[in-house]
Amino acid sequence: MKLYKTIKSNIHRHGLSAAKDIKGGTKIIQYKGKKITNKESDENKKYGWDITYLFTLNKKYLLDGDFKYNTARLVNHSCNPNCEVLDNNGSEIWISAIQNINKNEELTYDYGFSFDSYYKDHACKCGSDNCVGYIIREGSRWRIQEPIKLTKNI
Repeated sequence: MKLYKTIKSNIHRHGLSAAKDIKGGTKIIQYKGKKITNKESDENKKYGWDITYLFTLNKKYLLDGDFKYNTARLVNHSCNPNCEVLDNNGSEIWISAIQNINKNEELTYDYGFSFDSYYKDHACKCGSDNCVGYIIREGSRWRIQEPIKLTKNI
């Protein structure tokens, strides 16, 4: 039995939730896709600012997960995540539980976006108490002077 199921998300469009109780430390789903170069991502309009599913593998390569067979692309961002991304030296990327997750709880991780001049282009709708309104990695959220609270996509 799979540990996850596809849901209509309260955070953003679709998501994944736990199909059964999951213990912390469990690998839940592998993030799959096509290996591309940084140069390819810079030159191809597919990889714009809308919705992209790119993971950095190393200085030269990214993993493009924008394929229907990559169900892990549906895991949404949260400022209070219950999962994390495990990178196996650039060979495999897994979404893993960082705490016990209850059945039907949405699976989320911190997307780790940088605090840069484009941060306002990435609104966060996770609704957690520590949400600053933008998808920014935990270590940079303190930089937001006036956090905004957005409503969830229901």
